[in-house]
Amino acid sequence: MRLILRDATRLAAYARKGGLTLDEQGQRLTLDIAAQTVDDDEPIQRVLVACKAYDAEHAVASIAPRLRPGAELLLLQNGLGSQDAVAALVPDARCVFVSSTEGAFRDEDFSVVFAGNGFNWLGDTQNGAAPAWLDELSLAGIPHQWSSDILDRLWRKLALNCAINPLTVLDDCSNGDLLQHRDEVDALCDELVQVLQTCGQPEAAVGLHAEVNRVIQATAANYSSMYQDVANGRRTEISYLLGHVCTTARAHGCHAPYLNRIRGQLIAHLQARGLPSD
Repeated sequence: MRLILRDATRLAAYARKGGLTLDEQGQRLTLDIAAQTVDDDEPIQRVLVACKAYDAEHAVASIAPRLRPGAELLLLQNGLGSQDAVAALVPDARCVFVSSTEGAFRDEDFSVVFAGNGFNWLGDTQNGAAPAWLDELSLAGIPHQWSSDILDRLWRKLALNCAINPLTVLDDCSNGDLLQHRDEVDALCDELVQVLQTCGQPEAAVGLHAEVNRVIQATAANYSSMYQDVANGRRTEISYLLGHVCTTARAHGCHAPYLNRIRGQLIAHLQARGLPSD
C-alpha cells in the first residue's frame, strides 16, 4: 500500500506528521503508511482516487503514465461527471465507480475521524464481473456489495445531495434545521424525481422524498459537506451536483425551474464570498 501525494512539499509534511492518523470512536491510531509523490516511477496496478470531483481528472492525469495495462481505478467522487472524464482519460484502465455512505472528516492534516458507519456499493458501467480483491474488503470488515446498477446508486446519492446540501448553505443551517424548510425540500425532490425519470434513471427516483427526510433526521446534528466547504472558504462540488442535474435536465428537455433557481442562488452566494462557482 502506498499513499500518493501531489508534490515533495506534501511528502515532507507527511513525514513530519509520522503517518496517517485514524480516529475511531475516540481511539486514535497512527498508521505508518509508505508515501510517495505523483512523480515516483513505481508502476500502479490499483489506485483509490479519493480527491474532490473537480480534482479527479487532474489527479489521474498526473499518474496515468504509471498505470499498468489493465490497471484498476476506484473512483470515490461525489456527484456525476468526473467519473466519465477520468474514464475517457485512461481508456485502457478499468474504472470502478464507488457510492459510499460511510462518514468521515479530517480534523487536521493527515488525520481522519471516522464519523459514522455506512455501506459501499461498487460497480462499473461495462457490466463487468466483480473483481477477486473484493474478498480483501470482507477481511477488512468493510461493508460492501458489487452492484450491477451502480449508476442508479450514484444518481440516487446525487439526488440526495442536491436535495439537502444547497439548502443548508443558502439557509445557513444544519441538516436537521431543514425540517423547518419542508416546502423547499419537497419542491427540490419533486423536480429531482421528474429529472431522474426523464433521463432514464427511474429506479433512483423511487421513494426519494421519504429517503431525503430520513437522511435529514438521521443526520440532524451534522452540517453538509457543501456547508463545511463554504464555511471553510473551500471550493464546492456544485458543478458535479446541481450543475450536472441541471445540465442533464436541459439535455433531455426536462423543465426544472426550481433546481435552476437554487443553482443560480448558490452561484451568487459563492461569488459573493469570493469562492469559485464552477
